[in-house]
Amino acid sequence: MIHVDVMDGHFVPNITIGPVVVEAVAPLVHERAGLLSVHLMIERPEDYLEAFVKAGADAVSVHVETCRHLYHTVESIRRLGAGAGVAINPGTALERVEAIVPFVDYALVMTVNPGFGGQLSIPSAIDKVPLVRQMMPAGTAVEVDGGIHAGNIKQIVEAGANWVVAGSAVFGAADPGAEVRKLQDLMTAPA
Repeated sequence: MIHVDVMDGHFVPNITIGPVVVEAVAPLVHERAGLLSVHLMIERPEDYLEAFVKAGADAVSVHVETCRHLYHTVESIRRLGAGAGVAINPGTALERVEAIVPFVDYALVMTVNPGFGGQLSIPSAIDKVPLVRQMMPAGTAVEVDGGIHAGNIKQIVEAGANWVVAGSAVFGAADPGAEVRKLQDLMTAPA
């Protein structure tokens, strides 16, 4: 799975990519039997759902903090044919996502404040992972994004995550491919 962060300079301070880049990357991901997950860290994500799904997103996560009509937004993602995810920032109470979990395919727990790579995980945000796992219906994924590296990935998986996003740990490594394999091995190693 390839995770793509989309930032608008409003909900988070940085600006990143849009549907055009997703459209360029999607065939490369799909021809290798991968999935393309798009994380919308943007205001008014409902205005851009169709563009990102049409561009090739297999899954789209939206932040509970940016959606006025979260049920409608999640329903729209699913109607467009993509997996629907709900994301939550470290400082947001879990009660904000509790009612939507039966309607999503995955929950994304941010363990850093979104917008910048290379941050250290916030311990209290990692503590949310097992609570989110307990909330989620069987078969749904719990994704964790932020500050994941070889030193904490096992803890995060043991807490209940089955999808992890490792950006700086991979792209900052001398050999990104070797780092990915190392992280995968750590995720699947017996406890």
